[in-house]
Amino acid sequence: MNACRQNPPPAGGEKTSDYYTTIKLPARFENPSWFCCYGSQKEPPTHPFYNTSNGNYGWFAPNIHTVPHAFFPKTSTFSRQQGVGGMYKNFSLNTALDTSIL
Repeated sequence: MNACRQNPPPAGGEKTSDYYTTIKLPARFENPSWFCCYGSQKEPPTHPFYNTSNGNYGWFAPNIHTVPHAFFPKTSTFSRQQGVGGMYKNFSLNTALDTSIL
């Protein structure tokens, strides 16, 4: 586990609701200063040919302007029902050649 994940989040800081109207935000989005370890890892420099825009995007920690302002999580009802009944098993006829004996 990363060292920054072992320490509790710092108290204080700006909240998203101080700037925006928020709906049902979890604490991690309400306090983006709690996010850590973005861009702090000392990685060997990569060749510019392999740099991607997604890597640049993930380098910066979220702030009050980039976190979601509304949060509507999905329930796990479907997953619980699947767990009770089990996964679907396909018992159809297999007409492919068995190449392991050839």
